[in-house]
Amino acid sequence: MKNFLNIALFFYLISISILSYSEISEKLNIQTSHGNMVIEIYPEKAPITVKNFLSYVDKGFYNGTIFHRVIDGFMIQGGGFDKDMMQKEADAPIKNEANNGLKNLPYTLAMARTSEPDSASSQFFINVANNSFLDYPGQDGAGYCVFGKVVDGTDVIDKIGKVATGSTGGHENVPTEAIMIEEVLSD
Repeated sequence: MKNFLNIALFFYLISISILSYSEISEKLNIQTSHGNMVIEIYPEKAPITVKNFLSYVDKGFYNGTIFHRVIDGFMIQGGGFDKDMMQKEADAPIKNEANNGLKNLPYTLAMARTSEPDSASSQFFINVANNSFLDYPGQDGAGYCVFGKVVDGTDVIDKIGKVATGSTGGHENVPTEAIMIEEVLSD
């Protein structure tokens, strides 16, 4: 009987320790022309968004795209244009999951969208500052969905965030020298 209670206690403690992990995450490596970064994504907090992002990764969609919008002290945005500023054909937009409790803090990843809350598709941005005004509910009642963060390579983000920008083909804040997303790989 004593052995049974010890075994039961052992499994109880194991199950408690497993359940105590607050978040399951997956890491990806983003290789850019300015250096590499490792991101961690959160499928428990943003399941639709993470599934969408990984779908693009699995297809190689991001390979050869650029960070096409850089605003110093705000964010860097990519995932939708090639080096010639031609927009890539994206999949259908997804539901906005900005009410997941994650905040637009420095080095977090969030989905870019139009003024329509449920319009995010392939484009994402990396916050380079505390952009709490983008948190749910935000200024428009919807906010911007955070789904991950940079856990290694923040120096690369800082470097990209300081590049010279200009206007190209009706787009503002475009880096004057293309910043390539060469490849996104599972870590």
